[in-house]
Amino acid sequence: MPRTASAEPSLLGLRRIKFLAGLPEAALEQLARDCRWRRYLAGQQVISRDAADRDVYLIVTGMVRATAFSSGGRQVTYRDIPAGDWFGDFSAIDGHARSADIVAAKETLVASMSPAVFLDLVHDHPTVCDHMLLRLVTSVRELTERIYEFSTLGVENRVHAELLRLARQSGIAKNSARLDPAPKHADIAAQVSTYREQVTREFSRMFKQNLIVKDGGALIVPDVARLEELVAAVRR
Repeated sequence: MPRTASAEPSLLGLRRIKFLAGLPEAALEQLARDCRWRRYLAGQQVISRDAADRDVYLIVTGMVRATAFSSGGRQVTYRDIPAGDWFGDFSAIDGHARSADIVAAKETLVASMSPAVFLDLVHDHPTVCDHMLLRLVTSVRELTERIYEFSTLGVENRVHAELLRLARQSGIAKNSARLDPAPKHADIAAQVSTYREQVTREFSRMFKQNLIVKDGGALIVPDVARLEELVAAVRR
């Protein structure tokens, strides 16, 4: 397979995108034709930091990672963006260059639209505008929480908070969560602004405390309420 592979437009794929919920069928059909459809393998770059293009990308299947590297090569991960979500809207709105590298975390199908098509959608369809506003507010809240954590919490507590976030994302059933596959130590380190070795040490402590348990290639959080209490205690 080449670095990227084109893909056929998919109306069903667009129905999975959250901010397009409520869009009339005719508008969805037109958007499917207006978008450029591309498939990326895990590890392939979708957009690069400081790039001048302003397209908006819809994640039909797969997942991408928003990340950046320091001059010394240290990776900082802003967030993982799953299927049904989107990225690139900031540059489409303000016209500025990209603020992060976007890399496929697994095989990913995206549909990209020009900023003109995106802005027409937002202006012409109130439901799309509402979804965008909610997303922007959510992003600000998440960034505010992370800044607070980086400023006030030690590495141990930041690792706890990140695992709690992952547990909630994966779904909690009977006070337990299953992360499958288990997150890599390097990925956790990039998320909480530390080094892989520190995450490895903290995981070792958490295994001994039964805060996390291995299950084949998965990681189990057997008592989410206990982890929540640990995270809440250091924020009081």
